[in-house]
Amino acid sequence: MTIDDFTAGFTEEPGYLDYGRVGPLSTAAAEETLAFTQVLQRARHGSLDAFGEQNQRVRDAAAALTGFAADQIVFEPNATTGLMHAMFGLTGGVLLSQEEFPSLPIAAVRAQEALHTVQPVWLETDHGKVTPGQIREQLEQGVVAVAVSLVDSRTGYLCDIEGIRQVIGDRLLIVDAIQGFGVVDAPWQVADVVVTGGQKWCRAGWGTGIMALSDRALERLTPVFSGFSATEEAEPWGHVPPPAPDARAYRVSNPDPLAQARLAAAFEEIAAATVPAINAAVADRVSRAIELADEYAIPVSSSRDEQERAGIVVLEPPADQVTVLTASLHNHGVTATTRLGTVRLSIHAATSDETLEMLRAAFVSYSTAASY
Repeated sequence: MTIDDFTAGFTEEPGYLDYGRVGPLSTAAAEETLAFTQVLQRARHGSLDAFGEQNQRVRDAAAALTGFAADQIVFEPNATTGLMHAMFGLTGGVLLSQEEFPSLPIAAVRAQEALHTVQPVWLETDHGKVTPGQIREQLEQGVVAVAVSLVDSRTGYLCDIEGIRQVIGDRLLIVDAIQGFGVVDAPWQVADVVVTGGQKWCRAGWGTGIMALSDRALERLTPVFSGFSATEEAEPWGHVPPPAPDARAYRVSNPDPLAQARLAAAFEEIAAATVPAINAAVADRVSRAIELADEYAIPVSSSRDEQERAGIVVLEPPADQVTVLTASLHNHGVTATTRLGTVRLSIHAATSDETLEMLRAAFVSYSTAASY
């Protein structure tokens, strides 16, 4: 599949720059949803067997993208569930920033409050950027894991997880990958836990996600929320067997096979197009958006370095002009996120010239209004 074939599967209207919030369903995911919905609707004799095949399919598709073995991967209904599994399964200190998206710090604190086996150790960062140097300086005795976001949802900063691995030794590295999975060619094998959801850059819709665990993570984590479908028996009647020895231990109940089919279709399409090709297309369009912001003197607070960015561009106009910029984007049909005094543009491989021209028109209006 060429990158043009891949971008042909984007059917959202021009002006959409909010993949960091939610990616509109890809054509492949939407067609998979329709097909399996009709199978479930009709329930013809023997047709339901196809639903049972989706668990292996989605894990195989995730394995192709991450390099983890299929039995090291478990389907989750969202990224937060995977993070909760990881945090509640820890014993010891976990080093992380309070500035991460709330899923991470809240999971750590809830685990501490409930079990008293994990202790959050708060990392001081450089304006939200988590770097190997800061982690090296703040590693404490008793820290058994480090948790980071691959891409920071507020700053767009792309974390150097390979550098972090080099400084933390054999401690567990837990990566919330949701803001980069599918568009960043990351070295996933340096992580011990990779968690992502499919509703953003993968464009697979809500209710989709995976959790990948290294052998070290499977050995050290305790599967606290391990339900009846998480054993080696299909239905363990009359007794309670131990959790499965692989990633299946981190299931709570039977997964939604329609969601699995959607996510598998999205992953298969990404693998066919290749993540490096998708990343190159994203990088080109991100650069063009930054050039537009520069042309109209709109401050860009996210990194300009291609090694430190993915698909997010953060604009930070003067505080009294944020509302003006937000209104200008809205009035010109540009969908973006305004949060905490910044405007976030989330740019994908299929962001078109038409969308960039709409962005330009919004910037023109903003500059005119801001000059008065």
